[in-house]
Amino acid sequence: MAKRNRNEYDNDVVFEDYFPSMVEKLGAEGFVNELCKGFCLLMDREKGAITFESLKRNSSVLGLSDDELRSMLRAGDLNGDGSLSQMEFCVLMFRLSPHLMNRARMSIA
Repeated sequence: MAKRNRNEYDNDVVFEDYFPSMVEKLGAEGFVNELCKGFCLLMDREKGAITFESLKRNSSVLGLSDDELRSMLRAGDLNGDGSLSQMEFCVLMFRLSPHLMNRARMSIA
């Protein structure tokens, strides 16, 4: 999801801060399974994808504005269809956690 700018007065914890510890605890496969569960919670069941409307239905839980929801969709929509497939959602979640991306790069090298 959209990262929030932090300052000394902002004590909110952004959920992707927990990704590295989740990977350590669950393992890679378990973590991906949890991402898939998150996708299923947010997706439009008829379309099988995350849409603006399905995000909007969950906006109170997500704590994101309409602009942040649209920004999230734009950032993750790799094929330009205006929604997020399960793969696009997982890729977006990894992109939002630079620590995980760095670990992945190091394990490939």
